[in-house]
Amino acid sequence: MMTYLRYGLTLFFILSQMTSCSDSDSVSSNQSKDDPAAALPGMMRISAENAVVQLGTNEVSAKANERPQMSVALNYKFSIGKYEVTCSEFNDLMKPATGLKLDCDDKDFPATDLTYYDAVLFANERSKSEKFDTAYTYSKASFDKDKHCTNLEGFAFHPEKEAYRLPTEAEWIFVAQKYWKSSESWTADNSDYKLHKVCSKGDSSASVCDMVGNAMEWANDWLGNLRDTTLTNFVGAPDGGSLAERVVKGGSYRNSAESINLYSRGDVYTVTSSTRANYVGFRVVFGAIPGATWMGADGKAATSRIVPLTNSAKMRSKTGTYKVKLAFRNDVTGNLAYIDYSTGLLSVTEIADTLEVYHPEVSPDGKRVAFCTRIEGVSGKSDLYVRDLNAEGSNLVKLDVESASIPRWRVLDNGDTAIVYVTDAGNNKDDATFADASTWQVKFAKGKFGKPEKLFDGAYHGGISEDNKLAVTGARLLRARMAKSGSTVTGKARDTVWYGGDQACNVSLAKDGSKRTLFLDFAGKTGKKFVGEDYSAHERLFMADSNGKLVNSIASPKGYTFDHSEWISGGENLAVATLTNANGAHSKIVLVDISDSSIVELADGDELWHPSLWVKTSANSGEKSALDPDSACVYMTENTNIATRLMKVKMDYFWKYRDTAELVIIGSSRSFAGMDPTYIESMFAINMAYSAQDMESTTFFVKNYILPLMPKLKVVALTLDYDRWYVKDENFKVWFANIPGYEYDKNHGYWQDGLIGDMYEASQAALNPTEDEYEQFGYHRGLYYDPAKGWGAPNPEVANDSNWFEIDRSGFDFNMQKLTEILELARNHDVYVVGVVYPQTPNFLSTNSWGRYGPTRKAAKIMEDAVLELTEKYPNFAVLDEYHDGYHDFVPEDFANEDHLGLQGAQVMATRLDSLLKKTLK
Repeated sequence: MMTYLRYGLTLFFILSQMTSCSDSDSVSSNQSKDDPAAALPGMMRISAENAVVQLGTNEVSAKANERPQMSVALNYKFSIGKYEVTCSEFNDLMKPATGLKLDCDDKDFPATDLTYYDAVLFANERSKSEKFDTAYTYSKASFDKDKHCTNLEGFAFHPEKEAYRLPTEAEWIFVAQKYWKSSESWTADNSDYKLHKVCSKGDSSASVCDMVGNAMEWANDWLGNLRDTTLTNFVGAPDGGSLAERVVKGGSYRNSAESINLYSRGDVYTVTSSTRANYVGFRVVFGAIPGATWMGADGKAATSRIVPLTNSAKMRSKTGTYKVKLAFRNDVTGNLAYIDYSTGLLSVTEIADTLEVYHPEVSPDGKRVAFCTRIEGVSGKSDLYVRDLNAEGSNLVKLDVESASIPRWRVLDNGDTAIVYVTDAGNNKDDATFADASTWQVKFAKGKFGKPEKLFDGAYHGGISEDNKLAVTGARLLRARMAKSGSTVTGKARDTVWYGGDQACNVSLAKDGSKRTLFLDFAGKTGKKFVGEDYSAHERLFMADSNGKLVNSIASPKGYTFDHSEWISGGENLAVATLTNANGAHSKIVLVDISDSSIVELADGDELWHPSLWVKTSANSGEKSALDPDSACVYMTENTNIATRLMKVKMDYFWKYRDTAELVIIGSSRSFAGMDPTYIESMFAINMAYSAQDMESTTFFVKNYILPLMPKLKVVALTLDYDRWYVKDENFKVWFANIPGYEYDKNHGYWQDGLIGDMYEASQAALNPTEDEYEQFGYHRGLYYDPAKGWGAPNPEVANDSNWFEIDRSGFDFNMQKLTEILELARNHDVYVVGVVYPQTPNFLSTNSWGRYGPTRKAAKIMEDAVLELTEKYPNFAVLDEYHDGYHDFVPEDFANEDHLGLQGAQVMATRLDSLLKKTLK
């Protein structure tokens, strides 16, 4: 697979008993004059009404994301392609549409080596070519140099559309269980490890073919967890979560028939929307899914979801930084939800609890959020809370007062952080009622509230200016408290009404020092006079200066009105608001650029309320860094795969420890999961290993970063994966060759003449993985945290033709040349190199294969001997072989899966490397 990451999950496929969840008549090809979709060319009509299908399994040895078994009830009809989309079908539609033309050996082969986005674009094109609506929408498409689609900004799936699309996992299994014919499929047992023409094995003329083998198939779903429950018309997870994984089904020509089963949901490697593999293709289905159900990581099903529409790059172009967070209320659930753009993943996190969440506001440091339990314009008791802005919503604290509403964070002159709130945020039209409420301030530090302090009478919940000269509010009238000369709003001040006394709401005072007031109105005469034309309530977003004079107005998009308008925290000329559609639903959150009146859609959902957008401001914003923030340490983008995200964590460690590290572990996933640097006592070590062995990537990092830029470096420990030495440089090209940060370093000669700025600081300011990824990939200074799960089945799967060395040894020659290059470079830097062979399950001894990917044992011996010859030529090179061709002393508890060590095994490997170094480098 071209873009992949070996994750520390159990990687073998388990033979399963096929479960028929309905009788054979439930899958039919009956044609009906009343059902036009039944006559679609190349499609078979499927009746799945009153049917139940099983996803996943209860097999204890299955992968974690395949357990437990979950039931899905289906109650609709759909059509499915009788065969996988062919190369000619794909090229006929996509070459005119996007310029993409697949290079296939035969026009009737399945279309493969394409991304998930390529597949959904094909589905859209087929829908348009046959005059149907499209099931997928997006705002912008990104393509690589080969015309493959790598990202669809603002991507959304619309299950309610009658259109062509990819099959859901439930639909795929429902059909596959009827046409599961392992004996009439192209698998590793008969395929010669290559694709074949669709429907060319067995008699498939009247049925659905190739559900087993030939090409593995993209499903429509995001890969989410399963639960022991029953859902109706299930369509997967609402988004990709922290790993952005997709579901693939059916195995391929590379897998043995016994290893392919109905419940498997992925490949050997992590599969994301931009993944490409020459054995993964797709088939299409047609039809709407009524009452579609999603299920999030919390295990709760929902018939609606929140879809992020703007990526991190777009957000950075508007705010100047990736460090942006959007918090808001999901009014369907009453919960707080947020998007963290700094991770590059478009994922919505919802903090579920029993509290009502209104008017959330992100703290100045972006780590917490304050909210209240009652809405603006409604009188009554309200509680005020602060909690951490994370998935758990941890460290929840309540302000112990009788009532507190609409919190607003501010930083005081002495640097303390405080929250301003009001005792009641009800209708402020009546002067006496308004004066009965009051505005208060309470300091917040170290997760605790201080003692509340009353500021003044009147519920001024629209904000207080930084210079304490102005406070504003609105919940019927636009009121202002203006300090008198030489005083502040807490001293001598006058209360007044702006905007001619016309009705106003959603009042927000700018946080950039300009003292501009943002608000909405109800099409009053003052607003109409300023605009010069009629408009409807909330159809215009207004701004007033520090004296209440109107200075600007922005029209809402056609078909929508504004609501919940707020200035952003940490930037200038930007505001957020919700858009209300013709049905009165707050269906979108938007970013409004006051400077040019442009509007960017941020999220789409059923009812999205009270957005708060936080932007990190640099402490050194007045100093211009010599480093380009658009490139320096930008080692990942939104469109890069999980392997690149993993390496971003490792590069952060590199810049953090480059002056102190004495040993660097580098190489494949067997190293990143199998060598714990904290268990090496003889020297300070870090683990910079990435995913999937290719010596080109190892050479790149050793040559350009590790050897020249680590002054205390003594040892490089690199992975020797003989079974992966059929791979040349394809991983490097896909993962690292065109990433901005690496290109930037290259253009500066990889800093051989000295650095021009703080690279670690730059790495922290760049786009970064999630906190969970840092904890998992960076555990113990770069170790991938993977607990023990055992070394797998007695008959492990061999994922490649074991005879690859005999067929073509050019990959071996390539990797040997790269290893030799590393040894030459290391000798010139007086650095010792240890080549590490990691243990795999001894169960490979029962096969003809040396390891997970071959080769034959005879070929492995040739490779081992060739490498050992290098130890004679290079005194700075040693081999630590802990596999011993399968005859090792590791135990199942040391393993995470059949060819990766778990945490315990990683500690054993580190102590053995340490022992070798203590003896060799006395």
